[in-house]
Amino acid sequence: MDSIRQSLSTELRRGTLTLAVLSQLKTPQYGYSLVQLLEKSGISIEQSTLYPLLRRLEKQELVTSSWDTSENRPRRYYVLSELGIDVLAHLKKEWEKMSKELYNLLKGEDE
Repeated sequence: MDSIRQSLSTELRRGTLTLAVLSQLKTPQYGYSLVQLLEKSGISIEQSTLYPLLRRLEKQELVTSSWDTSENRPRRYYVLSELGIDVLAHLKKEWEKMSKELYNLLKGEDE
């Protein structure tokens, strides 16, 4: 029973993390700064989850990355591409619609 709950929770969380990450890349962020931004909003994400997600988003051309070597420690910064901006707007609308519908569906279950 617990393994089913855990598996379904992970599945549900996976899609929401993509939306959360995209929403924070309107301005360039490096991995650790992105983790901190998300945690401030109550969303925890492990770096072992974040970096593969960022690589996938880059491969899908939703984000671009560049290295900043101006400081002692080089950092790879990620930011939304034009396609990423468009996809984020679409996903945001879809999320708002689905969450409203789901809320209406589930609110009667507590009665």
